[in-house]
Amino acid sequence: MKYASRILFGCVAALLVLGMVMLFSASTGHKQTNYLLMQPIWCAVGLLACWVAATIDYRWLKAYPWVPWAILLFACSLLVLVLVPGIKVTINGASRWLKAGPFTMQPSELAKIALIIMLAHYGERYQRWMPTFWKGMVMPCAIVGVVLGLIFVEPDVGTALLLGTVSSIVLLIAGIRWRYFVPPVLIALVGLGVFLWQNPMRSERIYSWLHLEETKQDKGLQAYQAMVALGSGGVTGVGLGDGRQKLGRIPEHHTDFILSVIGEELGLSATLFVIAAFLTITLCGVYIAWHACDTFGMLVASGITFLIGLQAVINVGVVTGSLPNKGLSLPFISYGGSNLVVMLTCVGVLGSIARRGVEPKRASARPFGAKSAALAYS
Repeated sequence: MKYASRILFGCVAALLVLGMVMLFSASTGHKQTNYLLMQPIWCAVGLLACWVAATIDYRWLKAYPWVPWAILLFACSLLVLVLVPGIKVTINGASRWLKAGPFTMQPSELAKIALIIMLAHYGERYQRWMPTFWKGMVMPCAIVGVVLGLIFVEPDVGTALLLGTVSSIVLLIAGIRWRYFVPPVLIALVGLGVFLWQNPMRSERIYSWLHLEETKQDKGLQAYQAMVALGSGGVTGVGLGDGRQKLGRIPEHHTDFILSVIGEELGLSATLFVIAAFLTITLCGVYIAWHACDTFGMLVASGITFLIGLQAVINVGVVTGSLPNKGLSLPFISYGGSNLVVMLTCVGVLGSIARRGVEPKRASARPFGAKSAALAYS
């Protein structure tokens, strides 16, 4: 387990360093940018949260049943505040942020980890009843529905889809029956399709994704210019700081499309390194979840792993033109305080689960009673 956690932290550290360097490069030519001021502050806060989460025994979250509920209710309260006029911060027609002085936060980021902890707590507590319809399907889906509904009306469809997928994976691992799971998912997908069809902005995004060359001067501007940046970078890149697409051609080059800056300036080799790092993080997370000492740890580690991995996959897919624009940042690299702090906290929780996990070789040498006692700890 120690090798998995070391590799995990090493990959995260490498991505953090790369992110800081690329944000410094992305600030070139933008006089009013504050990337170099705010991102290091958020990174320091995130690293502190990561260290605390890795040091503390994660099992205290389930030792007091009210703790997961309190975290989830706090996250939902912040999501409600986002919808209140005078408190919310609206950018590009979406109300996803709260502002306190010079700092802004996105409550949906806190809702991600809160929902994962809540579902893991529920999945372990009602493990015997997870195959049933009411306690295995209706009750956890009601909890998920409230959180996703609040995120959906901001609107933040990308985060809602991501968190819905992660929640589904956690519930399936917890033991929910496929015959109860598939029909509601199909209904939700049909409803999503109708929503996208009736929503002009999002239907135009899908159209521009399917007809990128036709819409490269309008809705497809970001995606087209990102492809140009990746193509002009070649294998080795044009050189750090020498990129051209970041100079006003890609509006969100420091957040959602930071990978295009990496591809242009450092080339295909750096892009493949980023993909390999996230793949390694995912494999380490799966290994940690598989060898967790209890069901709660397994479910939390699984949710966190797929949260990080899927968000990276979606971001890379958007930048490379494989997916329509979802507005999701690249973990550990993109500019954004809320996402960075939450992701680093998640990595710390994975480290805590790894520290108390069951080593495969040592587990086989232990007496059966000792292993059972470790798995039964709560």
